[in-house]
Amino acid sequence: MQSYLITSREFYTDTPAVFRSILHKQLQTHLPTYALYRDKSNPNYDIQAEHHVQVCSQFENIKSFIHQKPNLAVCLGATGVHLTSKQFDKILYAKELGLEVIVSAHTHDEVLDAQNFGANAVTYSPIFNSPNKGKPKGIQDLKDLIAKTDIKIFALGGIVEVKQIQSVKESGAHGFASIRYFY
Repeated sequence: MQSYLITSREFYTDTPAVFRSILHKQLQTHLPTYALYRDKSNPNYDIQAEHHVQVCSQFENIKSFIHQKPNLAVCLGATGVHLTSKQFDKILYAKELGLEVIVSAHTHDEVLDAQNFGANAVTYSPIFNSPNKGKPKGIQDLKDLIAKTDIKIFALGGIVEVKQIQSVKESGAHGFASIRYFY
């Protein structure tokens, strides 16, 4: 099963040297398959995104993703871009740039739309209870979704324990994504 580390300013800071050190340690400890730089409030986002791609490049099998910005992802040599559920109109553009595309989705319809627009994968959330993310969808809903789609699905939301990862694995999901599990 694939794993997807998502950064958060809360855990990784926006100080470049500290960010690089923490990210390197977490990547080395967990060896996720994918790593996303996400920080919606960093005024130096592009600089920190560059640090993210550089640290990820030190690991042979970790794919680096940038949040919301396809052009920046290409410029930095990232593997892909993670688009929000409001950016379906950018999926084709990002694919034309040669990027892998993951899209945030919160409903079955959004997952199907991402699939129809050609995204490579989605994060589907929240699966488990997660702060300020609404009612959890649960494993059965995830299984129902997997049964009616072909797109790769990363379960996201409230995944902080190995037993939750095991439940996601048993659901047939492509993988899991998390912020807190990887910190």
